[in-house]
Amino acid sequence: MASRRTSRRAALDRLIAFPFAHRGLHGSGRIENSRAAFAAAIEAGHGIELDVQSSRDGTAFVFHDSELDRLTSVKGPFAERSAAELQAMRLHGGETVPPLTEILRLIGGNAPLLIEVKAPNRDVARLCLSVFRSLEAYRGPVAIMSFNPEVGRWFARHAPRILRGLVVTESGKTALRGRVERQIALWRARPDFLGYDIRDLPSSFAAAQRRRGLPTLTWTVRSEEERARAARHADQIIYEAQTPS
Repeated sequence: MASRRTSRRAALDRLIAFPFAHRGLHGSGRIENSRAAFAAAIEAGHGIELDVQSSRDGTAFVFHDSELDRLTSVKGPFAERSAAELQAMRLHGGETVPPLTEILRLIGGNAPLLIEVKAPNRDVARLCLSVFRSLEAYRGPVAIMSFNPEVGRWFARHAPRILRGLVVTESGKTALRGRVERQIALWRARPDFLGYDIRDLPSSFAAAQRRRGLPTLTWTVRSEEERARAARHADQIIYEAQTPS
């Protein structure tokens, strides 16, 4: 058991050795969560953070928003579209909406990878299963993470070898109820690390988990001041705009 914990921590340390580009290294004509943004992050030698959502028929696609409007010329909920419909859609800038399997082939283990699973309710099994099946043949450093503790719970039960994180924000949840919810989420998700809102650092909750041995990644770092704060209170950053040295 101890050797398994040591091996798991070594894998986590390898995963978080470099900063992560939030939704890929986008900007300068590269749209978020696109092939071009991921290729740019690999070229920079940094990790990649990306988002996945489920199509109507249960396929994991790389896309952030619950609605299509901001990133495509199509309107309406992402989850109401089939995999075939999504693969035919184009992001602003010309690329098509990519399935997770294609992006995993593109990355090919050449960058550490964080997959944020966008699951808005307790019905997480179909999307988690699609992500797991996509990862079965993947050999690069990778972890899943989610705001939804049921995602971590699903992976702890069904795919325990995959590293998992709990994403946390304290925004609007600073009172007793919020503190209790964070403890319950931690218990249910059984995470290997936390992904913490930079706006909440320093945080007594995050600090307590770090003392217990749970590393803290922090998002989304956009300024030198936030980088300095992250250096004091977290173990790695998920960044936008400025490319860390």
